[in-house]
Amino acid sequence: MMYQGWQVPGGMLDCGSGTYQVNLRDQVSQANFSSVTEFLLLGFSSLGDIQLILFAVFLCLYLIILSGNITIVTVIHLDHSLHIPMYFFLGILSISETCYTFVILPKMLINLLSLLRTISFINCATQMFFFLGFAVTNCMLLGVMGYDRYAAICHPLRYPILMCWQVCGQLAATCAVIGFLFSLIGSLLVFELPFCGPDKINHYFCDISPAIRLACADIYINELVIFIGGVLALMVPLTFICVSYGFIVRTLLRIPSVEGKRKAFSTCASHLTVVIVHYGCASFVYLRPSAKYSSSKDRLVTVTYTVVTPLLNPMVYSLRNKDVQTAIRKMIGRGGFYPKAL
Repeated sequence: MMYQGWQVPGGMLDCGSGTYQVNLRDQVSQANFSSVTEFLLLGFSSLGDIQLILFAVFLCLYLIILSGNITIVTVIHLDHSLHIPMYFFLGILSISETCYTFVILPKMLINLLSLLRTISFINCATQMFFFLGFAVTNCMLLGVMGYDRYAAICHPLRYPILMCWQVCGQLAATCAVIGFLFSLIGSLLVFELPFCGPDKINHYFCDISPAIRLACADIYINELVIFIGGVLALMVPLTFICVSYGFIVRTLLRIPSVEGKRKAFSTCASHLTVVIVHYGCASFVYLRPSAKYSSSKDRLVTVTYTVVTPLLNPMVYSLRNKDVQTAIRKMIGRGGFYPKAL
């Protein structure tokens, strides 16, 4: 049998009395939709020998983050004088940030020493899901902590009712549910796309922006939805914090004594410091048009809110907070709190 009219992909195939349109490009694309089974995390590979120095620095910072957050959680759990809503949310934030760094930093440390910096497709999706989940949860917790300060300063008589333990538990659970709902939607919007060729992520973990750009499809709608989600996840709690502190400032101005103002504001200073660093860096990376994406700048800023902010949290709350300092000294001095009870 002789075939006539054979042409290049996307052309016509004349076979006997029938003519068939063969779109080989579609066939190849469909065959390659699942061809990417792993990604290459470029991370800091362009820095050469400096990677060993970065490994030592990040390892020290990671150990400080772990020890600092674990210390805060332990002290809050053991010292009954810290069993109030303010420190309850601080403990939840410390747990969330410990998990948040565990999702990213161990893999980054391994890659700094490894020549093979690959991560499987499934592990990349899993890392993104948990990173986004804990990141959005932290944003929500900072918003709730702002409301807690508002209730304590502006409505001190109603504070025990407004922030009873049942309400605190519900608020903490709501933060986690919202956080992981956002992360589920964001991860699905990225990994529902076909990945059929490029596999190099110009980052040290599977973040949304560098990962979605590897997709072999039109990503405009997905990026738009992700951008809107980022605006909601960041700006809603930030607006809530700003409104809360607006009422706090108005209440502080009515306090006659300078000492009373200082004491009231000192309970907010640590929270404000963490809020400014966290939201400032996260907003720079995620609240921008897609065209202004810069992998090198984003990688540097991302280090700030994936390493510096979790490090800043225990340092700020332990160095500036007298209650936590006193509790730590008590724990060190007596080897714990339970012997006193006995």
